[in-house]
Amino acid sequence: MSAPSAQRLTTVQWLICIIAAIGFAFDIYELLMLPLIVKSAIADLQPANVVNPADWAPGGEMYLNWARTLFFVPALAGGVFGLLGGYLTDRLGRRSVLTWSILLYAFGAFAAGYLSTNLYMLLFFRCCVFIGVCVEFVAAVAWLAELFPNPQQRERVLGYTQAFSSAGGVLVAFMSELASTYADSLPEIQGGHAAWRYTLVSGLIPAIPLIIIRPFLPESPVWQKRRDQGVLKRPSIAELFSPELKKTTIVTTLVFATTFGLAFGAIQQNPQILGAHIDVQKEVDAEKAAREAESGQEMTPAELKPMAKNVKDRVTSGVQKWQEIGGLAGRILLAVLAVRILGRRNLFRIFQIPSLLLIPALYWWLANNLQTEGSLGTFQFLIFFAGLLVVGQMSFWGNYIALVFPVHLRGTGESFAANIGGRVLGTAGAFLTLTLSKSLSVEGPAAIATAAAIVGGGYAILGAVLTPLLPEPLPESESE
Repeated sequence: MSAPSAQRLTTVQWLICIIAAIGFAFDIYELLMLPLIVKSAIADLQPANVVNPADWAPGGEMYLNWARTLFFVPALAGGVFGLLGGYLTDRLGRRSVLTWSILLYAFGAFAAGYLSTNLYMLLFFRCCVFIGVCVEFVAAVAWLAELFPNPQQRERVLGYTQAFSSAGGVLVAFMSELASTYADSLPEIQGGHAAWRYTLVSGLIPAIPLIIIRPFLPESPVWQKRRDQGVLKRPSIAELFSPELKKTTIVTTLVFATTFGLAFGAIQQNPQILGAHIDVQKEVDAEKAAREAESGQEMTPAELKPMAKNVKDRVTSGVQKWQEIGGLAGRILLAVLAVRILGRRNLFRIFQIPSLLLIPALYWWLANNLQTEGSLGTFQFLIFFAGLLVVGQMSFWGNYIALVFPVHLRGTGESFAANIGGRVLGTAGAFLTLTLSKSLSVEGPAAIATAAAIVGGGYAILGAVLTPLLPEPLPESESE
């Protein structure tokens, strides 16, 4: 049976695409906050009167313990509850689950910045953020995949709405840079002007358009029709491991993990590494000199510490912005190629194979050039391409994963691969990188960069080995 022809988007379809694009954008916006703020947040929320301050500096034992915890525990919570969210997406429908997930992560991000007075509170609210993000991705992809029956139109819609994920990455880097620049003139939060708090609070933004648009959004027509006809099967996690689906479930989960492992094991560690770069320290020294020249007095240690943090956050956010611009280019490139390359494995390899070569080499080079003046500009240029390759892989999964499971298991299957694979096994890359950095002969940020090269390379090799086993999407008739 031939596929339905592409139709012009209706007003309602445009609304759905808009809300999905907002959801995708702020998924990444919320997730990428942590790499940008973790260093400053740990410094501000560490216990009072610590015995050894060096333990809480980047690379120190307590710093690494909390950084690993803040990266991995929310991902674990997101994976577990996200799996439940995928099941509920199949049971209750795509629309309601999507709506509540966006509200949850918007609240969690706001509360993390506005209410956190210790690291345990920050950890709890970051768990709320991750749960909301993990559920939202699954519901949005299932919704869009079922809204457009024409395959090429569906590929374009999934590709271009997901491109807004990288717009969210650019936006959060810009917001962090903006907060770092104007923190002193913003209203106090918890008695201070910490830039990281303003960055987190901005995560409330996606709830605003959602509240306005929500009444106009319909349910997925495919899901609703099957439910009304009484032929919608009950979803089952156990069915994912039936003889027909076991290989699909296992392989997609593991290869999905390798994409997130590249991201969190390597490129999302940049803010923790670059604060020690000699070019960043020169920016701190220049700002110190300018303020002292303006005031005619030397800065006190109490004045210097928050100023240095904000300057480092501003500079590293500027570098991160280039990574996210590269990611945006990668998502657009994926959307263009998705309708021209029929084999999904071949499409994936266009982004995967170059990343296997670039990521390990880039971070090994960075580890050995942190004290080389002018090398920050070189890294900024290369991180654009690293972002393009890794984020292009992430966009691939949004186009692909919904189409290898039947309708009644679409949310559950997506959720297992995305959350157990991506959010748990993949995000564990951050835990592995920070843990490995403690056992290397080098110390501090250079150790984190070296570990990022090793861990990122390991995930990339595993992905290259497993990619030939990825199944091609189900024919339209079988996906029903």
